[in-house]
Amino acid sequence: MEVFTYKGISAGKYVEGEIEALNQDEASFKLKEQKLIITNLVKTKKKKGEKKEKTKGKSSGFSLFGKKKVKVEEILIFSKQFATMVKAGLPILQTLAMLRDQLESPAIKEVIEDIRKGLEGGVTLSKNFEKYPQYFDNVYVNLIKAGEASGKLDVFLLKIVDDLEKKEKIKKKIKGALMYPGIMFTTAMVVSAFMLVKVVPVFAEMYEGMGIALPKPTAVIMSMSNFLRGTGGMLLLFSLVGGYFLFRYVTTKNKTIQYKWHRQVLRLPVFGDLILKSVIAQISLIMGNLSAAGVNLLESIEIAKSVSSNVVVTEALENVKKGVFSGDTLTKLFLKEPLFPPTFSQLVSVGEQTGQLDEMFNSVAKYYESEFDTAVNNMSSLIEPIMIVFMGIMIGGLMIAMYSPIFNVGAIMGG
Repeated sequence: MEVFTYKGISAGKYVEGEIEALNQDEASFKLKEQKLIITNLVKTKKKKGEKKEKTKGKSSGFSLFGKKKVKVEEILIFSKQFATMVKAGLPILQTLAMLRDQLESPAIKEVIEDIRKGLEGGVTLSKNFEKYPQYFDNVYVNLIKAGEASGKLDVFLLKIVDDLEKKEKIKKKIKGALMYPGIMFTTAMVVSAFMLVKVVPVFAEMYEGMGIALPKPTAVIMSMSNFLRGTGGMLLLFSLVGGYFLFRYVTTKNKTIQYKWHRQVLRLPVFGDLILKSVIAQISLIMGNLSAAGVNLLESIEIAKSVSSNVVVTEALENVKKGVFSGDTLTKLFLKEPLFPPTFSQLVSVGEQTGQLDEMFNSVAKYYESEFDTAVNNMSSLIEPIMIVFMGIMIGGLMIAMYSPIFNVGAIMGG
């Protein structure tokens, strides 16, 4: 029999010791049966029974100040590879060292190395991840804690990956849905501004030489051109930029205005429904995963509040949290909040009655993800013709207004 020295995490605590086995695979199997998460496992020549001094080191605690930030995509890639390697049975220290060497970004390399050093020094995995809240949120850290406590770190790492992938999918779909109308609107504005500043003056000079009376639409376009080419154009630009920053400041600092604005965002035609469905899907997914991880309901709701920066959403969840603290059922509390649709409350009710709240929240997440996808597809189908008509009216109307005096002259001469 060989003797192997191990380090690991058991019930959320850092442990180390020795174990006898025929080979490393058997040692790893025996430790997993004890619900121990292996961080390091090496063969030793020491005889069993000899004690090894436990040493704890401190993490490097370096600062990333002034260095490039870690991208969300890099966190997702790291999490995927980390989950896969841990599931394959590799010790965590070895896994972190391999990932540190494999990943290209210097920023993520330093984060991984700091986590590895902290773990090597006896700090639990969740505590090491907790040092980087800008990259690993409360959900991430709490699921790792649950994995450490249950000895099923691989299972909860896969849940983390699933959560991250769904968040990114929702973000990309929203960006994709907004990109087309954004590009079309910007193009229409740029083309219209160019025509008003560069093309309209040419027509203005021509019509002055002809000495003809201008139709009202043409006169209005001429006035707009003169305004934009003069001090009015700069004044308008500065007013728009200043108004934007003032609006941002007011909606950030003034709580009443902020609440009214965030409520209005959720009431926007098409877009409001899209945003709400994506938020409900994310809240459900997080609460389902945290419930499965054994996190208490009050803490789960508090963590779920971080899903959205919309104060209407956070206030609604805070009200639910207070109600749970008072002893009310989730179904009753969600029904009280107009933000959450009746369908959501009905599905939560089934979960409460069957005692399978975690599974029901995951089902709710899937339901609203499907609803979100349908809403995105419908919006894309609706926006395309609207934007084409918008561009036609903007640019086509401008061209007709500028050429109408020529058409009028032609009609008079023909008559």
